[in-house]
Amino acid sequence: MAAQEDLSRIMGVRHVLGTGTYLGLPSMVGRSKKDTFASIKDRIWKRINSWRGRALSKAGKEVMIKSVLQSIPSYVMSVYLIPETTIKEIERMINSFWWGGGTNTRGIKWMAWDRMTVPKEFDG
Repeated sequence: MAAQEDLSRIMGVRHVLGTGTYLGLPSMVGRSKKDTFASIKDRIWKRINSWRGRALSKAGKEVMIKSVLQSIPSYVMSVYLIPETTIKEIERMINSFWWGGGTNTRGIKWMAWDRMTVPKEFDG
């Protein structure tokens, strides 16, 4: 530790513990990977909320999802293994944007498959 401090003083640089980011990636990943990669979810959520007020068609939503939302975590995923829970939360946000619509629409209300396939003689 003393050698590191001497070297940083001689070279005129700061001694940092590696808690910053480089090229948008965390320079150090600790035990809590969920907290480390929460910034990806935040970026996706902000982007989705900025689109909610627009009246987008299904084709427009598809283009936005494929070109913008899916590209946000792709670079991070090429370097790090993102926790499964974070990936599922990102998928849930994208699915709610795709199916749920914006402020004016209520989205699609899904029904369980066994309720939907009840025969007509049983009031299906």
